[in-house]
Amino acid sequence: MWIHPDAIYVKARVNNEEWIISEEAAEKLKEQQRKVEITARFKGRSIIGQAFVNPINNAELPILPGWFVSPAHATGVVYSVPAHAPYDWLALRDLQEKPGLLSEFAIKPSMVKAIQSISMISVENFGEYPAIEIVDQMGIIDQHDPKAEEATKQLYKKEFHSGILKDICEGYAGRTVAEVKDQLIEDFKQSGIADSMYDLPNPVICRCLTPCIIKVLEDQWFLRYSDKAWKEKARAALDQASIYPETTTQWFINIIEWLREWACARKTGLGTPLPWSPGWIVETLSDSTVYMAFYTINKHIKHHALQPKQLTTQVFDYIFYGENEVEQVAQASGISLEVLKSMRAEFLYFYPVDLRVSAKELVPNHLTFFLFHHAVLFPKQLPRAIGVNGMLMIEGRKMSKSKGNFVTLNSALDLYGADVTRCALLLGAEDMDDPDWRSENVRDVKSKLESFYNLALKIIGTNTKSGEDGHLEKWLASRLEHRIGKVTESMEVLKTRTAIENVLFEVWNDFRWYRRRTEQVNHAAQKKALEIWLRLLAPFAPYICEELWERLGGHGFISLTKWPTTDKAKIDILAEETEGLVKNVLDDTSNILRATKIQPKIIYYYSAASWKWDVYLKLLKESLSGELNQDKAMKELMIDPRMKQMAKAAATFIRQTLEEIGQIPIDMRQRRLSAGMIDEAKAMNEARSFLERELGADVSAYREEELGYPDPKKRARFAKPYRPAIYIE
Repeated sequence: MWIHPDAIYVKARVNNEEWIISEEAAEKLKEQQRKVEITARFKGRSIIGQAFVNPINNAELPILPGWFVSPAHATGVVYSVPAHAPYDWLALRDLQEKPGLLSEFAIKPSMVKAIQSISMISVENFGEYPAIEIVDQMGIIDQHDPKAEEATKQLYKKEFHSGILKDICEGYAGRTVAEVKDQLIEDFKQSGIADSMYDLPNPVICRCLTPCIIKVLEDQWFLRYSDKAWKEKARAALDQASIYPETTTQWFINIIEWLREWACARKTGLGTPLPWSPGWIVETLSDSTVYMAFYTINKHIKHHALQPKQLTTQVFDYIFYGENEVEQVAQASGISLEVLKSMRAEFLYFYPVDLRVSAKELVPNHLTFFLFHHAVLFPKQLPRAIGVNGMLMIEGRKMSKSKGNFVTLNSALDLYGADVTRCALLLGAEDMDDPDWRSENVRDVKSKLESFYNLALKIIGTNTKSGEDGHLEKWLASRLEHRIGKVTESMEVLKTRTAIENVLFEVWNDFRWYRRRTEQVNHAAQKKALEIWLRLLAPFAPYICEELWERLGGHGFISLTKWPTTDKAKIDILAEETEGLVKNVLDDTSNILRATKIQPKIIYYYSAASWKWDVYLKLLKESLSGELNQDKAMKELMIDPRMKQMAKAAATFIRQTLEEIGQIPIDMRQRRLSAGMIDEAKAMNEARSFLERELGADVSAYREEELGYPDPKKRARFAKPYRPAIYIE
């Protein structure tokens, strides 16, 4: 047996038996309806070296010093099983290898050296002594090594679920630990050699910094979540609600199934008195699930100074359920007809709850209670949606007031401003990921918003007349339409990080590319695009957007303007794909120049022949219908006389194209098929001045099918749709 030599233990009479336990255990037992009378207090070292009797076989066993023992955990007394408990083996090995540790306890080292581990459980992938093996595998130094805790968790889990008891366990042999545990406990209790106490598996600290313990209360009130009919109603409430993120739905289903009786009242603290049982207060997690219904009428109660005695059951039944004649309720309560009708109308306006958002740690309790309670209290006004988010971290560590790792809202606003604070939090995470507030990231967001602000002012301050929209203006307008769709779609499912990433960074990239590409900015088109950008960004950075909206000449508040909606007529897939081609050509050429370190004088681009485009588009179409097959494609394409004349080249191209298409996302395939054939040579020639400016060389583009173009290294034959061949001198 292991006893911590420096911990305080007590001899106590517990329910008329004499127990030796830690002082902390005695205090816990007092709170668990045990009659505990302490008769002596002493340090653990005073009994180390003595013996105790094993109640199973009456054998005398030694009491040894174990510094790993926590007096705050359970009884503070640990029965040793070194073959299966890493801490027990480590403590025994420490004493055997360092006999000097025993000198102050008058224990003979030879006695400790003679102790042998006894194997009791057969564990898959382990030998006779699993604890010894896992300690060696993990290289654990001694009983103070933090890795011992992880070894214990791993081994205990494996032993519990798959460990088979050996013959030494007599009547329990041949069965798994999981099967035997409850029966063994009951048998030991029946024999009078065991009892139970309640303890937490890990330390829990209250907000007031007091360690939490388990207390057993008399006449405790419970909510019976185990009721099958109630569970069915909760499942129905879940089924009709939207859950964000969707992956949380299965978690809710599991919790609904798992929940049993739940203590719903307590004796101490602040809260709502339990109406039918004086002295009890409704437990917070249960009480807070429906108070939003009270919010709907609270202003009427305050405004008309309604008294508690007026808020009768009949009043609430009328407001929340529409029951009872309003005239009778008014007369009995002394509340006017108008006020009662207003309260009823207010409730119906705000109920059902459109969206309830809370942290993921509340899914196993509060948020699931929310479903259970609404299912029976407001069956006609079931919640429409529930959002679940992560827990805020500060600089990569859990936020903690007690450890000083926190940022107050006022200090964040003073340092960075409201818009930066909002955007930094939204960019920190989405769904159930834990957002991480890092000062460096917040400063980056601040810099980005300042750059956006300056760009917007520059656009607003330009009054130059503009001509008609050209290719680039159509491209910018089309890109914005996609951004509107993506941001709206993301907001609808609470993917706020995706939304702000699109509206702040992706739209920024679109504007930057437009201004980089064009030689003559169309200021009218740019201002029109900025107006859409501001409306998209307003929910995330409202203060900056309100100011810029006014400077742009917007009417009223931007927060009251209509949210942008997608105009399909402005979507120009051909313009987008063409511009994407120019960007990819620029990137590919730049990569070649960096890799080869060539200083270019002339760059030739060769666009794919029309027959390659025909093949490419046909294979794209077939890939979307799920009929992509090389043999079938070859057979069909070879019907074309052009293909027969170049069978070898066509076969190679078809094989390569099939491989490439298989790696292209479905949405990109659809876009390219919608765009159709692109006159790549024309697009690159129209972008010639831009490409020459970017690459520092003369640029020319040709079609593979043309005659007489310069092609010193015969590169044109390698041209493919969306991948023009390149030659650099």
